[in-house]
Amino acid sequence: MTTDTVPVEFKKKETLAHKLIPLIFLVGVFAFDQITKFLVVKNIPLYTIKFSFFGDLLRIVHVRNLGAAFSMGSNLAASFRAILLSFLPLVVLIFALVIYFRSNDFSYYQRWLICGVLGGGFGNIFDRIFRPEGVVDFIDVKFFGLFGMERFPTFNVADSFVMVCAILLVISVINQMVREEKNKKAEEKK
Repeated sequence: MTTDTVPVEFKKKETLAHKLIPLIFLVGVFAFDQITKFLVVKNIPLYTIKFSFFGDLLRIVHVRNLGAAFSMGSNLAASFRAILLSFLPLVVLIFALVIYFRSNDFSYYQRWLICGVLGGGFGNIFDRIFRPEGVVDFIDVKFFGLFGMERFPTFNVADSFVMVCAILLVISVINQMVREEKNKKAEEKK
């Protein structure tokens, strides 16, 4: 059966399913992030190193971050910081979800990556809104003096998913563009 003979209703359901199933990953990332943060808050006093692995290569330490990445914006007035680091990112995440559902240009793989980014984003927004002390960060990695930093800024599970999924998404989009360009040139030669 070719796609031309598939009823329109089936195509819509199939497309909707391909858009809904990756949302499981979004929810899973959010839940995993919040569970790890809950465990850190419950079991590790603030500013305390609880575990060290491989010497001091990886440490689990409980810190809070009132700012964005690398504590940027932590010195802003609380009301301005709330708007800049909570409200605006929440609007961006919701806008991204709208695009996610309206667009049919993403591959199934890209949808999973987008959901990873969104899950991490919602995890940190949740902290900014419901934890007035700041976002819970706890993964501390030695950086060996690269870029003048002995240790990489402390981060959390949400940050990890945002970065890894965003990098993979960019690679995927570039790869897709290259393939489409090659296909276009191959069609022009025919």
